[in-house]
Amino acid sequence: MFRTVLHTALASALLTLAPGMPAATHTVAPTPRGAGVQEDTVPADRSGAAESAFDHVANFYGAYIDARGSASGRLRQELRRHYLTPELLRRLADWEGEHAADGVLRAQGVPTAWKVSYEDSAMGHTWTRVRLAWGTGERTTYTCLSLRSDLATKLISDISVTTVQR
Repeated sequence: MFRTVLHTALASALLTLAPGMPAATHTVAPTPRGAGVQEDTVPADRSGAAESAFDHVANFYGAYIDARGSASGRLRQELRRHYLTPELLRRLADWEGEHAADGVLRAQGVPTAWKVSYEDSAMGHTWTRVRLAWGTGERTTYTCLSLRSDLATKLISDISVTTVQR
């Protein structure tokens, strides 16, 4: 009987103190809301693998577009030297001289978004599709590029336009 009274008194005391004590609940960190993120959407998780030529292309385009959006011409050149073969660098210089545009993006401006998709692999190479978005909403157009990378070095060895979608 004494035990039952003690348990009841203890429970009663805890219930009395409970409103003043913080609740022991599991909290979730707030979702980051940065520029370009709508309130009702959350960016998807991203991951990659250092040994993947596909991820190498995605890393390059993400960094290159960020650098292209800033005034850092030096960073763009460093990224090119790090991710592209010397032969492709020479061909890009020729293409850019003829077209007065950025050979990596095949345009003069900076895309508003990009998406990288795996296409195929064979004979020591992998092909990746890069879709660049220009504009927003109904006025968005897309340029699709095909990139060839060497599997042994992961360096991008060719860039060509496959389609332009309006």
